[in-house]
Amino acid sequence: MTTIQLTARDFKGKIDPDWCPGCGDFGVLNSLQRAAAELGLRPHEIVTVSGIGCSSNLPGYINTYGMHTLHGRSLAFATGVKMANHDLTVIATGGDGDGYGIGGNHFTHTARRNVDLTYVVMNNQIYGLTTGQVSPTSRVGQKTKSTPFGSVEYPINPLTSAIMNGATYVARGYSGDVRHLTELIKGGIEHQGFSLIDIFSPCVTFNLDNTHNFFKERIKKLEDEDHDVTSWAAACEKAMVWGDEIYIGKFYHLQGEKESLTALEPVLRDGPVAKRTGGLTEEQADRIVQRMM
Repeated sequence: MTTIQLTARDFKGKIDPDWCPGCGDFGVLNSLQRAAAELGLRPHEIVTVSGIGCSSNLPGYINTYGMHTLHGRSLAFATGVKMANHDLTVIATGGDGDGYGIGGNHFTHTARRNVDLTYVVMNNQIYGLTTGQVSPTSRVGQKTKSTPFGSVEYPINPLTSAIMNGATYVARGYSGDVRHLTELIKGGIEHQGFSLIDIFSPCVTFNLDNTHNFFKERIKKLEDEDHDVTSWAAACEKAMVWGDEIYIGKFYHLQGEKESLTALEPVLRDGPVAKRTGGLTEEQADRIVQRMM
């Protein structure tokens, strides 16, 4: 039987994106489609799950199974999908407000549990869908609709948070470098465990601080340096660099030392729950009735 090799075009959804012209999310979508094709995946083998926000519309723009869920709850739904049928490739997508703000609790515990899924976060450092409020990753002093005199809050560092909470694959990309970002996404999908790929995806409409030019002038690739991806200390050190230089690339990759929740859960050893025959046997039903009598 001949296997047909799909291309990125085969993962194009039936709906065209409604993002603003120049939005970084176009590059993320392109990279995700390329990654799926280059890994030899099929649309019916993938489930893309999102929360709420501009970037969370992505499941409608890619040819896979998809779920557009609640604000900040994409990882909870994605975990349910993976545990019900761990044969599927599960990818959660969203923005910094959805994932690190509204969904911060789920982000923490999905990393802690090392759930075998890939989380692609389009980090534009602003709430874009609600037209420009400060987000968990906005810089100190940033002026937005909700902070007209400048934000006084310190931003979260999603990379160090993920590493310290137990994620086993942590990377950062830039939506303007599709080839590099595609490789990072491929690595995250192939990894057995929780993979975070935080992506600088500039909002060209509401964030005029962190623009494409801002990142192009500052980003440096970890691949060009002697960086040890197995060292959480080195990963955190690089992740905290923010100034004239900002690193992108694979920060942390732990293989073989910490199993995923899918591998550890005994009930999954007999295969995907979704493919099993449901219901109780007559003997099981009788035992339950007898205990209740």
